[in-house]
Amino acid sequence: MADWDAKAYERISDPQFRWGLRVLERLPLRGDETVVDQGCGAGRLTEVLLDRLPRGRVVALDASEAMLETARSRLGRFGDRVSFVRADVARWVAPAPVDAVFSTATYHWVKDHDALFASLARSLRPGGLLVAQCGAAGNLSRIRSRAAALRARPEYAQFFHGFAEPWTYASVDETRARLSRAGFSTADVSTELAPTSFDSAASYREFVAKVVLRDDLSRLPDEATRTRYLAAVVESAERDDPPLTLDYIRLNVDAKR
Repeated sequence: MADWDAKAYERISDPQFRWGLRVLERLPLRGDETVVDQGCGAGRLTEVLLDRLPRGRVVALDASEAMLETARSRLGRFGDRVSFVRADVARWVAPAPVDAVFSTATYHWVKDHDALFASLARSLRPGGLLVAQCGAAGNLSRIRSRAAALRARPEYAQFFHGFAEPWTYASVDETRARLSRAGFSTADVSTELAPTSFDSAASYREFVAKVVLRDDLSRLPDEATRTRYLAAVVESAERDDPPLTLDYIRLNVDAKR
């Protein structure tokens, strides 16, 4: 997978930040817990989480060194109440059991959800909480279909041999079953529609390039080819009703170890 442009993500990730604030509201905290923020990204939500833990600490975990570097800069004021770990969330296990795991806009980037939930169960203390949100089955179906059609075109197909989408968009039933197998005693799993519109073709193009189609674009050989590929996606989105809208579907998970 292509690495993230962390500075750009910090600037354009308002949709993920808004969703994440609502997810964070679902996490009950006294203020002295140890919480893992899985997929901390640039640290915008980690900062809010730390403010809710005046006597606690956070482990900020991400697979991207670029994201962690940006998060370190943002969260320096919290001193040793936050630590940073670069790891694969599907394999990482906390060295000592933690009180809660919080995650937004991350788990759909993990291919193996059985391994993910098993590692989560091993990281949490008995009674520990998992509060998370990620992309659900059917997420971004319109732009994914358009990208698949583009990848099949003769002028692009040569660059996509062996390409596979980098996501796992799971259903409610699949997720409940995986949580049960991993050892979670209770789980509330649901989906919600979260269509996200952009106010200009330029803002839509940048978001799609930096977030949704960054793996597609990393396969293309030069800037001119990437520009043509993106232009085709944007032109189609401008004809939608409403225009320039991404059809996000979110998967909400609240579970107890």
